[in-house]
Amino acid sequence: MKLMLLQWPALGLRKLAGLLIVLAGAGYGLQQLVVLMQQQANVRYAFYAGMVAATATAAGAVPALFMRRLSQKLLDVMLGFGAGVMLAACMFSLIVPALALLTDSGASPWRSSGSVALAILLGGAFMLLLERLVPHEHFIKDEDRLRSQTLRRSWLFVFAIALHNIPEGLAIGASFASGDTAAATALATGISVQDIPEGLVVAMALLAVGYSRTLAVGIAILSGLTEPVMAIVGAAVLGESRLLLPWGLAVAAGAMLFVISHEMIPESHRQGHELAATNGLMLGFVLMMLLDTALG
Repeated sequence: MKLMLLQWPALGLRKLAGLLIVLAGAGYGLQQLVVLMQQQANVRYAFYAGMVAATATAAGAVPALFMRRLSQKLLDVMLGFGAGVMLAACMFSLIVPALALLTDSGASPWRSSGSVALAILLGGAFMLLLERLVPHEHFIKDEDRLRSQTLRRSWLFVFAIALHNIPEGLAIGASFASGDTAAATALATGISVQDIPEGLVVAMALLAVGYSRTLAVGIAILSGLTEPVMAIVGAAVLGESRLLLPWGLAVAAGAMLFVISHEMIPESHRQGHELAATNGLMLGFVLMMLLDTALG
């Protein structure tokens, strides 16, 4: 008993030391981030755009505090709309600029298209690797199975949503790293537009499997913070090398294509609303195309 009592102060000191180390590391990281944003305008703009996207996610999630239930058909239309926006962003804001950068650098048509194709596959492989390595739950797809369980592992759902948002943040960062502010703004605008229904879909899905309204909306809001973080990473890394930039754009496109095909389209078709979801996809695709061509 005396030994246990003597161990308590030691354990408390170790925890305090660990907390101080974490706080010091976080403070140093924040300081370096401020310096980086002051020195590199593209990183600063990417962070701002990522925060706008995160805010859009939050704006979409908040109505779940007051809504009882959305029809499954409307949810599927929203998912289809988001898939359409992301699909157009992949093509017009990421893949086409990557091809143009490689062509302008003197690469032959076969070399430029082959390089972009390889980078797209690498982006998809990256998301597949994260899918296998990071513990998470498909918060919408497994709804029926999860409803019968006690949902205490909220971090699994946070990881799932964060994985979904990683390619969007990378795409924003990569686009601003290219130096084409107009095209990057169009991409960030399109992603922010589709983040509004996405935030609502996430919050309503968590409500459907037993979360309280406050917790469901809180998780949906926090999930959007992945985007500014990844936007900073994308802009900082790719902004340092013009050689890496077209590869980064294409890798971000491949990651987004993986999410569209693996998560969004199958889920939007799962309940038998294929036509409605397809109409939403077409609308989202056209809207993003107009934004990209008008602003870019």
